[in-house]
Amino acid sequence: MNIHNKKELGNLGEQIASKYLQKNNYEIIERNFYCKQGEIDIIAKKHKEIIFIEVKTRSNKNFGFPAEAVNTTKKKHIYQTAKYYLYKNKLLEASIRFDVIEVMLENGRFKINHIKQIM
Repeated sequence: MNIHNKKELGNLGEQIASKYLQKNNYEIIERNFYCKQGEIDIIAKKHKEIIFIEVKTRSNKNFGFPAEAVNTTKKKHIYQTAKYYLYKNKLLEASIRFDVIEVMLENGRFKINHIKQIM
């Protein structure tokens, strides 16, 4: 597996995460939702709950575990973006959750760690 840049690595991680979610009975509502507040990688639904998912992909642990990159500032942007998404889609009463999916790529293989309810 030859990954040329961070964007390619991120896209591959999001594809892997989407397939993982679908296999686990999540419905993918939207990918890469952008607004001025920020971006959410995947918005999914399961059991009437809307889940906002940040996907972090790494090819090594030189910079720590992927979820460690979801700091306070990143969480704030995710939260603000989710608020806008809910407002825009008239889902203000929806049950919601914020997750992180870590994708570790090593030697052509990948490992997934799904961290539920990060905030």
